[in-house]
Amino acid sequence: MIPSPFTADQRLRTLIDENCLLLMVLSRFGLPLHQANQSVDDVCRGAGVDSATFLAVANLVTGRPFTPDGVRVSSLLPYLKKAHSYFLDFFLPSIRRKFLYAYDMSHSSDVVGTILRFFDDYVDEVRRHMNYENEVLFTYVDALVAGRPVSDDFSIEVFASHHDAISDKLNRLKDVLIRYSLTGNTDMINSVLYDIINCESDLISHCEVEDRLLVPAVAALEASAGRVASGRDRSLAGADSAELLGEREKEIICCVARGMSNKEIADRLCISIHTVTTHRRNISSKLEIHSPAGLTVYAILNGLIDPNDINL
Repeated sequence: MIPSPFTADQRLRTLIDENCLLLMVLSRFGLPLHQANQSVDDVCRGAGVDSATFLAVANLVTGRPFTPDGVRVSSLLPYLKKAHSYFLDFFLPSIRRKFLYAYDMSHSSDVVGTILRFFDDYVDEVRRHMNYENEVLFTYVDALVAGRPVSDDFSIEVFASHHDAISDKLNRLKDVLIRYSLTGNTDMINSVLYDIINCESDLISHCEVEDRLLVPAVAALEASAGRVASGRDRSLAGADSAELLGEREKEIICCVARGMSNKEIADRLCISIHTVTTHRRNISSKLEIHSPAGLTVYAILNGLIDPNDINL
């Protein structure tokens, strides 16, 4: 049974009691914990945070029904920036320190050294990923919100079509640590594993917030500002690319934009999952868009779906 969504009139403490993951959400929105006995709406108002945006994130990360409608980019962007700082400046370095403590590096095996290099390479990858968002995406969105001129060479579709998950390698690292059962400080090794599992889950949620809340919100801003994609992306946002698609493919894109799984799409359209998979592969080939977020933006820009109809 899917739990009911959180609402603005609930006490903030009720949300925290329901799911402790929301402590991180509070921190990233800058909401004061000592006011948790007040309503969500009152705490958000006092902190200058849009309550609808906070609730959209809170409901999304806890698996509750949510809607991107009413999400304010001006409240969401500081949340995402603080999340980047948390991962890069605190959580990932903390995991590394624990790893070094768990294994005596002066007597460690080649396997431990290899794992550490793998982790360091992964952190470098995450840093490049988030620095790109900080320096390019967020700068673009800030300018768009402020009404300042923006580059014709970038759009939210450019970002969304290349926005890949960054948590997969952590899952592999976790499997390696479990499989090899390396000798060391058992309690600290377990703590490292626990942090890796939590970090993986947190990164997945972070990317979902970007894909399911930020991307549609920025796409709506672009549409209201009369912006169209340029360069390579004109072919994706214009009528020509839509003409490449069959009606069934357009239906599937709309289903993807609504956050439906392949099974849900198959049930909705009375076709097999294999057929859905084939259509999605063909769609990706035709449009050169390989992520659900990219297809969502495509659907919005090409008028296949109204942003208000998206229920991710």
